[in-house]
Amino acid sequence: MRFMMMTTDSGSEQAPPDEKLQAEMGAFIAEMSKTGVLLATGGLEPHGTRIASSGGKVTVTDGPFAEAKESVVGFALIEVRTREEAIELSRRFWAIVGDGEGVIKQVFGPEDPFPEG
Repeated sequence: MRFMMMTTDSGSEQAPPDEKLQAEMGAFIAEMSKTGVLLATGGLEPHGTRIASSGGKVTVTDGPFAEAKESVVGFALIEVRTREEAIELSRRFWAIVGDGEGVIKQVFGPEDPFPEG
């Protein structure tokens, strides 16, 4: 099962990570990479570009978006056996970085079709 773990930002200012946090996160990422759990990870630009389609017309709008309450600022694509394993990895991530919020969503694709029901 693949899951996208996303970190969100509500706009509050955060201090840059210190050396200890960087070292702990580096070790965590290395561990997940070595075991094959981590498929991809990265930070995301804060503003982005919004694409909307309505009535056959596509509209492109560059950010920032004042109406957005929060945005996804980072992600990790992982492959694990269960949702519980994804949650445990997320718990470990938050134990390293401290305060914050995120979302975990299962990723479906050709290898993992949508569940029935």
